Amino acid sequence: MSAQALPAGHSLLEYRIEKLLGVGGFGLTYLATDANLNLRVALKEYLPGDIAQRGADQTIRPRSDDSAETFGWGKQRFLDESRTLASFRHPNIVRVMRFFEANGSAYMVMEFVEGAALGEWIKTRRPITEASAAAIAAPVLDGLEVVHKSGFLHRDIKPNNIYIREDGSPVLLDFGSARQRSSELTAIVTPGYAPFEQYHTQGNQGPWSDLYALAGVLYWMITGNPPAEAASRVREDKMPSALTVGDHSRFRPEFLTAIDWALQPFEDKRPQSVAEWRARLVPAKSGAEPKTTRVQPPAPTAVAPAASFEPALLSRLEVALAQHAGPIAPKLVRTAAKKAKSQPELIQLVAAEIEDAKVRAAFEKAFSEASRPTTQPRSAPTAKPDPSTSMAASRFTVEVLEKAERRLADYMGGVSRVLVKRAAMKARDERELYLLLADEIEDKEQKKAFIRRALSVSGKPLP
Repeated sequence: MSAQALPAGHSLLEYRIEKLLGVGGFGLTYLATDANLNLRVALKEYLPGDIAQRGADQTIRPRSDDSAETFGWGKQRFLDESRTLASFRHPNIVRVMRFFEANGSAYMVMEFVEGAALGEWIKTRRPITEASAAAIAAPVLDGLEVVHKSGFLHRDIKPNNIYIREDGSPVLLDFGSARQRSSELTAIVTPGYAPFEQYHTQGNQGPWSDLYALAGVLYWMITGNPPAEAASRVREDKMPSALTVGDHSRFRPEFLTAIDWALQPFEDKRPQSVAEWRARLVPAKSGAEPKTTRVQPPAPTAVAPAASFEPALLSRLEVALAQHAGPIAPKLVRTAAKKAKSQPELIQLVAAEIEDAKVRAAFEKAFSEASRPTTQPRSAPTAKPDPSTSMAASRFTVEVLEKAERRLADYMGGVSRVLVKRAAMKARDERELYLLLADEIEDKEQKKAFIRRALSVSGKPLP
């Protein structure tokens, strides 16, 4: 079907085609440039390959008179759904900016997301922690809840349809299979991620169907293997459970059990809504203690050898901070735990990683009240942040910080911006800035390569 793609340089209204990004059952997606705004966008073209084709003049037409009615009906549905998707406003759902008709077909203009598909992003980050998995799942669930409350289902959640932006935040892409629950629901199958009810048009599809797919993504994230195909699990389910194969030093049993719950082969055995599943999957989001009847072993990222902080507190801080700082949250909490001499100071250091002042204050207040030791009076003062930290960053120009971020991104990816910001608050000069950044790279050879390359800007030898 890619042979039918529009050529690079072709123009549709003010949009110039740059290259083909992807091919799906309902059409093609291009990288394009908005000539008026000089902005890169993703442009989706309605071209169902089984009933339509492109002519020599680049227009799209039904393959036969018999398919004309079906093609016209599908195009109208594409436009109707584009109109609905354009009404969604959520940071973790790809934004639809415009839709229009041209070339005998229909087009949807979406924001172009800079970053990497989850499948690529995770390659250098395994094995992951629960906090990292929750930092991706929780925002996607929030966005999915908006979709469901609008009466729509996504129906094709899988690793390649979740993108991780350069700042570490996830975004749910590709609503080409999305449908209203009240409409006729076609069979949509991505083996491993599609629940059994999506294998046939009469299946009882609902929010539980999308939850199955997202649980499948989490299963793949923690085990390295996609779930078994749903059709093979109906008669006899031989797939190992997440609770059985998950690493209990990294994941709470409750977290793994919640994944297994949403992966039940029969839809009536699964959580029926985002809210119902989220309460079991990421309860720490609200700051509440996870319900458990046994002592939880501390995750490796939650260990604070220099202080006696409760592992449960550190775990909750990781998950809560991940909503703002992304997958780097466990590292930030671990670093703060090594420095802090008290719980109030720990909470304050972690809260300092949140840029928005109001959100930071609410975060600090919630955790200060929830985590205050019983032996500490409620009126006990907390340490004030050192104002010199904000002054330290002003030692460097924007150009210096951007260059450092680009250099570090070759090794650390999208979290580089956060790491550079933190290092700039401590470093006294550009040379020290790069040495602090080098400490963030775990691989010794990569660290050496970074130092050799990066410190050349100062012209000074290493100590």
